[in-house]
Amino acid sequence: MKILLVGGGGREHALAWALGRHGHALHFTHENPGFDGLGEVVVGDPLERALALRPDLVVIGPEAPLAAGLVDKLDAHSIPAFGPTQAAARLETSKVWSKEFMLRHGLPTARAQVLAPGQTLPMVEQGVIKVDGLAAGKGVWVCTDESEVRRAVSEAMRINPKGKILLEERLSGPEVSVLALSDGTRITPLPAARDHKRRFDGDRGPNTGGMGAVAPVGIPEREECVEILQRAVAAMAHEGVPFRGVLYGGFMLTKKGPRLLEFNARFGDPECQVLMTLLDEDPAPWFLGVAHGRLPGRTIRTRWAHACCVVVTADGYPERGADAAVEALPADTPDVVVFHSGTARVGGELRATGGRVLGVTGIGPSSEMARERAYAAVRQVRFEGASYRSDIGASLWT
Repeated sequence: MKILLVGGGGREHALAWALGRHGHALHFTHENPGFDGLGEVVVGDPLERALALRPDLVVIGPEAPLAAGLVDKLDAHSIPAFGPTQAAARLETSKVWSKEFMLRHGLPTARAQVLAPGQTLPMVEQGVIKVDGLAAGKGVWVCTDESEVRRAVSEAMRINPKGKILLEERLSGPEVSVLALSDGTRITPLPAARDHKRRFDGDRGPNTGGMGAVAPVGIPEREECVEILQRAVAAMAHEGVPFRGVLYGGFMLTKKGPRLLEFNARFGDPECQVLMTLLDEDPAPWFLGVAHGRLPGRTIRTRWAHACCVVVTADGYPERGADAAVEALPADTPDVVVFHSGTARVGGELRATGGRVLGVTGIGPSSEMARERAYAAVRQVRFEGASYRSDIGASLWT
């Protein structure tokens, strides 16, 4: 199958790795040293590249092209695309629209109110502040007192001065990510995962795009979370906006049951990196089935294994990215895969150029073995300012 992959981060490297293992002819709209040997780099506008290549399928990794309506444009030229339309992607691209959708259809979620630009902030002692729009995983603040709330609102207004702000009730409990492929009517769930978003050990510091992830996460509430995702897909179809793509549900497991924190309209990063290593079959037919609105009538096969991804970042992340030569990397093995998130080749030299630089993923028969293999490989990474959390997967529910 001829496939055009849009995006150039760790998520896209993981998708390329999973697709490339099955002999597909891959083409990439972005450069990433991890793509070396996996296919042809054809840097340029994704729509233009798709019109020139006429691929069997376009796989869209990041959220920005979805928000810009790339799927709609490809549909107009009869090119199958894995990803939701611009209207369906509002589940992620507008926090306010998504919250109103959840409430409109009785999906379990936190109470919330919307602040319009210039509106006076009510007196609140704690809460969760969210920017209404894309913020690369950094537009959320969990606040424990009134002063933190006010600082978060100020920061949200700085990021998007003309946008709305969502002020949510603060829930408590462990978090879990449940992702499912959707053809607009039915869903096929993937193993539950847990992302570690806070910058420092012990879940301290600012929210980031993700410092690591583990899967599968065994939780008794998984089927309830899957049922909520199915209800969301049915509700989107009822509203005349079928969701075709991967629907990411971020849940908090409260004492009253799972509560939706957010939807994403694409694979999370680094969740994608652990999930792709756990697949035990070619994902291309599933992605094509999503694009055509006809998922295979069975469950997707996954390995009897565990995966742990540890993200290696610049020491100044999330405020600053790296700019250093990569002096050493662990070799890929059947038990370890290194996904490139923020690297580039400059004059033949591999350099760390982003905030999140690498996703080092260990695979093993147990969560402990997967974690041990990931950290053994992480300790082999060498570039100036390399930093990582030391507790990814150490305790799933702290």
